[in-house]
Amino acid sequence: MNGRHFSLNSPGWERSLMKMNHSIFRKPKSSVSVIPFCDWASMTLVLFLCFGFLQGNALERKHVLFIAVDDLTDTLGCYGDLLAHTPHIDALASSGVMFTRAYNQLPLCNPTRASVMTGRRPDEIKVYDLDRHFRDSMPDVLTLPQAFLKNGWRAARSGKIYHYNVPASIGTSGHDDPSSWQEVFNPSGRDKSEEELIFNAEPHREISAALSWLSAEGKDEEQTDGMVASEAIRYMENHKDQPFFLGVGFFRPHTPFVAPRKYFDLYPLEEIRLPYSPAGDRLDIPIPAFAHNCPVPNYGLDELTLRKAVQAYYACVSFVDAQVGRLMEALERLQIEDETIVVLWSDHGYHLGEHGGIWQKRTLFEKSAKAPLIIRAPELSGNGRPCHRIVEFVDIFPTLVDLVKLKHDQKLSGRTLVPLLKNPSLEWKGNAVTQILRPADDRLDQPVMGISIRTHRWRYTEWGEGGRFGNELYDYQSDPAEFTNLAVQPDKKMNTLIRGLQQMLHQKASPTTPVTPFNPRRL
Repeated sequence: MNGRHFSLNSPGWERSLMKMNHSIFRKPKSSVSVIPFCDWASMTLVLFLCFGFLQGNALERKHVLFIAVDDLTDTLGCYGDLLAHTPHIDALASSGVMFTRAYNQLPLCNPTRASVMTGRRPDEIKVYDLDRHFRDSMPDVLTLPQAFLKNGWRAARSGKIYHYNVPASIGTSGHDDPSSWQEVFNPSGRDKSEEELIFNAEPHREISAALSWLSAEGKDEEQTDGMVASEAIRYMENHKDQPFFLGVGFFRPHTPFVAPRKYFDLYPLEEIRLPYSPAGDRLDIPIPAFAHNCPVPNYGLDELTLRKAVQAYYACVSFVDAQVGRLMEALERLQIEDETIVVLWSDHGYHLGEHGGIWQKRTLFEKSAKAPLIIRAPELSGNGRPCHRIVEFVDIFPTLVDLVKLKHDQKLSGRTLVPLLKNPSLEWKGNAVTQILRPADDRLDQPVMGISIRTHRWRYTEWGEGGRFGNELYDYQSDPAEFTNLAVQPDKKMNTLIRGLQQMLHQKASPTTPVTPFNPRRL
């Protein structure tokens, strides 16, 4: 074996094993019919290795169902949302490990997905906007599905795993990485063909960026996400006897919020409330903390329109939950549930009016930086318990390759979460770093990088080098909704704390504006 990774999928493995058998069991030249001690030792060693290898290989050959949900915040029953109707994701959480404090690295679709799929931080792959491809900076980087491909798995994608412009790119491969997959499925449903029916609360903006929605007619399977699930199920049916890495990417609840009418009916308008913000909440928050795509509170829209937007968002969440349920039912029906690692994640969180009217993503507040992450690995002892430790999305790559014992030579930014999958209460020293790049506009005279660190108790954020454009400090023990910025007038104790957090923060992210190309209109 000479130190190389040995696989039953390796070419000529039968021939190699036969040669070993012939070498060990050949008839000795001595007339005495005994096996010399050295041959006994060799035979014992090889039998031990073969038995251990075969047993280990059986454990390694798990399927991976890798479910990505676009723009999903913690509006899930399992995350404590009392309004949400999400029985299928809740059931997945109760059978796996739900990470309640999982943080993405840059809350914008393209950068966060590129980070997850390469296991690298944005400053490493140099992706900050919606246009740049990670291979522009790292052409030979090994992606997560490629790691499985190189070790004998099949790899396929249905829907959005890498970045897409939604809804414009639905039905295409979007900003895909072709070398990551053997097969791709790019369905396009009624949500795409009937865009003229969508209500746009901000007609001066494209429906992709505006609060826009449609309570649609027809069946789930006629919508793009229903078709994404159907293609994924068909793939599992055809390849259930071969180890696969299957990426299933749902486009909702990304705008426009389109879902069949029955999901809107789950959320009567009279039950919808906008988030509370105290008077003056914005006064101690630096200007760049508010995203350039939402500089005006609530986009200047009235309360009823905003509540309708919240209703539509929740309807999409329940619609996607139903599609996750279809995937879980297929695993059970195909009898591969116990052979499949399931990962459900969202690319980032989402604002629904917090801090006096923030909507969508692109902030370093908790609602945008934190996102759902659920991992169910068969037979691990932590299943069924939530994990409240701080983890990062760059941890997903090393966790999956660790679970199936893949060999790779990549220098990944994160660390394996397998110890937490075995014991979610394990003592875990960690922090999470998230960043976002702001373009120059009528508020800022130059591009500004914002970087933020989250520990168990604190979040520290700085805008620009040395916090030139402001900084923030929040104590989640006493202020979970981030209403009081302690960095405005810090005392000596807070200054000491800030210096310590800065040191940890700068180890993972740089506050300087990147010199690599970025499109200011696509940040």
